[in-house]
Amino acid sequence: MSAPTAAPTAAQFAHDDDGVVVIVGSGAGGGTLAHELTRQGVRVVLLEAGPWLGPDDFVDDEWAGYFQLSWLDRRTASGTWRVARDHPDAPVWHCKVVGGTTVHWSGCCYRFTAGEMRARSVYGDVPGTSLIDWPITLADLEPWYDAAETKLGVTGTGGRPPLPPNNNFKVMYWGAKRVGLQKVSTGRHAINAVPYDGRPASIQDGFTITGDRNGARWSTRNVEIPRALATGRLDLRAQSCAVFVEHDAAGRASGVVYVDRDGVRQRQAARVVVLAGNCVETPRLLLHSSSGRFPQGLANGWGHVGRHYLRHLIQTVWSVFDQPVNMHRGELMGGLVEDYLPHDPSRGFAGGYYLELNSMGLPTTAAFADPGWWGRDFAGFVEQYRHMAGLFMTGEDMPQPGNRVTLSANEVDALGVPVANIHYDDHPNDLAMRNHGYRSMTAIHAAVGARRSVEAPAYPASHNLGSNRMSAKPEDGVVDAFGRTHEVPNLYIADGSLFATGGACNPTLTIVALAMRQADHLVRAMTARAL
Repeated sequence: MSAPTAAPTAAQFAHDDDGVVVIVGSGAGGGTLAHELTRQGVRVVLLEAGPWLGPDDFVDDEWAGYFQLSWLDRRTASGTWRVARDHPDAPVWHCKVVGGTTVHWSGCCYRFTAGEMRARSVYGDVPGTSLIDWPITLADLEPWYDAAETKLGVTGTGGRPPLPPNNNFKVMYWGAKRVGLQKVSTGRHAINAVPYDGRPASIQDGFTITGDRNGARWSTRNVEIPRALATGRLDLRAQSCAVFVEHDAAGRASGVVYVDRDGVRQRQAARVVVLAGNCVETPRLLLHSSSGRFPQGLANGWGHVGRHYLRHLIQTVWSVFDQPVNMHRGELMGGLVEDYLPHDPSRGFAGGYYLELNSMGLPTTAAFADPGWWGRDFAGFVEQYRHMAGLFMTGEDMPQPGNRVTLSANEVDALGVPVANIHYDDHPNDLAMRNHGYRSMTAIHAAVGARRSVEAPAYPASHNLGSNRMSAKPEDGVVDAFGRTHEVPNLYIADGSLFATGGACNPTLTIVALAMRQADHLVRAMTARAL
């Protein structure tokens, strides 16, 4: 593979400049925050562990794209979840590239419901869980959802048309209607159905998840970071991996130690530090940044850093039909069923789930249909790829204090930081919801003539949430309603790890909305010299 495209010219701030905001991670939270701050006059240093890749670097190859964009550093896994058995060295999935996982995401943009943000009050006492209510309400978030949908150009909102239906959607639609479901659509996506905001319409080639060479999908790499660079106030440092957050004698964050692209250890001073590295790397960095004042890790006096890890119940059903479907044509997740979203205890579980389309290329389908499956039956299944349709459930899993990210006691990475372990035990509520979802997906396909359905197990977790959760009281979480850590007044978090609960929706829209709200808070606080 050729060398990646050189990053565009960025501002250059001195390492001892303690007037800058340092953001670690350039994905949905960090990249959005960088743009929102710089356009309002704030100078930002953005540290990203991965390289800058341009359209000429991206490949129209799903399997090769996974290896090009993904964070492949070793992790370990434990717990009862099957992921620990099938993918013990790579239990979670996200990206290591400028733009983070927004470079690879499928563009699904759905909002939390009011009830999901009040999970403890609505669901009640679910034994074995650590449910809490968010310290903000849907009403607090709605104006920021509106702004985020405009920023992302979400289809089906603001007068923008939805994505067109593909064959996989038609199978979903008619199957859902035949089993009596009502809320079926192509969904809402940050992928243009028509040109918008300087980006073209999708060409429906199915490769928006491998960087999107066409540029129809919103990503921070494609939109937010170039616009932040154009302000002259962003110092983008690609291939710069943060390893430690320092604090001063007063307990305020004072700088970030990182290893640059040449392998040299550097220190960047900071007025404010924002961690947006994702649900694994952010708690890993906090836990590693221990000191005499913070012996359990930075901002971890109450012991919640890394705990209450969530990953959504993500399951897939692949079904085989007599006639070709060619599910790979068109946008891969352009379909949504909302009927199972409302909380309904009569189903035997708390919370709800969405059903969405799921289409993968042949190698990925073969790898994830049932890891370890082999022989004549497996070969016969994958040979029918053109005749397959796919459905995907994303459901709300229950937070548990023992589901957590921790540091290895005996294994470090190439930079000397302990390897992360992700421990996850399935909760009975999760198992009940998963089984209900499998039955729902299989019934939809059966209603339109599926001759075989395969219930695929979960693959490496991609909706990673909750490991530094937001809480009204410091004893219940890590950050407050604006993402500021309870114990370090100028240290913030701007990624999915601050979710108090997971809801059922794909999380990117909420991460962007929260980042925009956080930027407004930061600008106000810095203007008032409260930071």
